[in-house]
Amino acid sequence: MPRVCEFTGRKTTTGFTYTTRGKAKYLGGVGTKVTGKTKRKFKANIQTVTAVVDGTVRRVKVSAKALRMGLVVRPLKRKFAYKPQQATPAA
Repeated sequence: MPRVCEFTGRKTTTGFTYTTRGKAKYLGGVGTKVTGKTKRKFKANIQTVTAVVDGTVRRVKVSAKALRMGLVVRPLKRKFAYKPQQATPAA
């Protein structure tokens, strides 16, 4: 499964790390120069948690931001708290 949050859609993005040389102007130098760029990945903080999705309890991949925002409904700790659904008779 990919590293994608099911609630917010956060996923791995790409960027660069910059390698520089020289001394910063505020430290008395003539400024820093970029000598190289290297590709890198920014990985989202994805957690696998047990959540209630569409009335059923299942394990989903969720970003930490979605957990903090309260988008994830966690199930009750004890299974006997869930009552089985009774079929209502069609009159």
